[in-house]
Amino acid sequence: MAKVPDDVFFATIPQLNARLKAREFSAEDLARAFSERLQTLAPRYNALALSLHQEAIRAARDVDKDLKRERYRGPLQGIPYGVKDLLAFAGQPTTWGAAPYAAQVFDYNAAVIDRFAGIGAILAGKLSMVELAGGGGYRYPSASFTGPGLNPWDRTRWSGGSSSGSAAAVAAGLLPFAIGSETSGSIVTPASYCGVTALRPTYGLVSRYGAMALSWTLDKLGPFARTAEDCGLILQAMAGKDSRDPGSAGKSFYYTPQYARPLKDLKAGYSPADFDGVQETARPAFAAALDALRQLGLQLVETRLPDFPYGAVLSTILNGEMGAIFEPLIAAGKVDELADKPQIAGLKASLDLSAKDYLKAMRIRRLIQDEISKLFTSVDILVAPGRANIATKIDQRVDVQPPGMPPPPKDPGMRAIIPMGNLAGLPALALPCGFAENMPVALQLVGVPFSENQLLAVGREFQAKTDWHTRRPPGA
Repeated sequence: MAKVPDDVFFATIPQLNARLKAREFSAEDLARAFSERLQTLAPRYNALALSLHQEAIRAARDVDKDLKRERYRGPLQGIPYGVKDLLAFAGQPTTWGAAPYAAQVFDYNAAVIDRFAGIGAILAGKLSMVELAGGGGYRYPSASFTGPGLNPWDRTRWSGGSSSGSAAAVAAGLLPFAIGSETSGSIVTPASYCGVTALRPTYGLVSRYGAMALSWTLDKLGPFARTAEDCGLILQAMAGKDSRDPGSAGKSFYYTPQYARPLKDLKAGYSPADFDGVQETARPAFAAALDALRQLGLQLVETRLPDFPYGAVLSTILNGEMGAIFEPLIAAGKVDELADKPQIAGLKASLDLSAKDYLKAMRIRRLIQDEISKLFTSVDILVAPGRANIATKIDQRVDVQPPGMPPPPKDPGMRAIIPMGNLAGLPALALPCGFAENMPVALQLVGVPFSENQLLAVGREFQAKTDWHTRRPPGA
């Protein structure tokens, strides 16, 4: 067995793929190295829900047989990865991060797991999450079957919800990439807090078959990785039509950033109020990030979102769909086994939402989608902070304004970009862009539906000019 050097733990997917093809080490060597690192270090961050060490080794041996015969299946062949524990893996527990489902086992795989298996990617573990992906609303990071997600940059701070384990595992170099989910912020937030690159795809581009449903019309699956290029390669493997998912867009995705429009031809909408409203210690990092985008040729144009109650509309839709999904849990009284009391109350209250209110929210959503389409006739992408603050402390409430934040500016700018983007089903790319108080901060780029290649092209150019995505947490 060849020794796997430590530098692989923060290598990109193309780098790992090239080293596997060059026989510097075998897929089994790589799987053992990452799997053992995951088992050893993930408990530091409460990031691991289930190790799949033996399964990973068996899969890696099959990959080595293919590599020996030069049967190449793509850049993810032989690359270990992890999934948020809301994705079914046949014969193994899928807890959804919640005590009532601790013994839940499915006899089939989620669609994305089968897609990755088909090209030889190696599933090494299932990763921790906020219980039920945060359904019902929660007050503290401890709202999880596996405990609060701890940030690799500072374990007194949160790794973000609800894809806490996915972001932490990639940030700490425990896995080259991981899959998370977003209903309203659960990819962008942990990526921003942990300093990793992540992609929320267009609604319907990736099948959710075999994934826990929180909101049928809002849920999306997406990757956490080292770079924008990695995210593009992963999305190419994940995307595609699936009749088992009623929300499937019936589209595939091919990573072709070389055909994207040059950055100098792009107009990027942004709001100065958003960047004035970030945590004071983070302002220099965001200012430098905007300057880097300008130097790349991107035309920054002052923009604000149309005036809608984005948060209220999203919450109404989410509560209506969540109540229907988790009605059996609530009716059986097992909802009381959850860790967070406000979340229990929120789930119970969801059953009281009227059909009238749900339908009104869906009608407003249609208006929002129409107005956002008009907005994109004057700009090509939107640029905003991933989060306005650095990762919060573990003992701080997550449902209130973090300490040290300035009062919200009078100009709303694009502060509602996360609920807006999810209501409209838009793709978003989270890019590390600096540090404040030794903690990462990030930009988010948002585009029109199915514009992932354009976002990834901007991300790739930004990461060629900056090195924030290459920084490693202390001790990692």
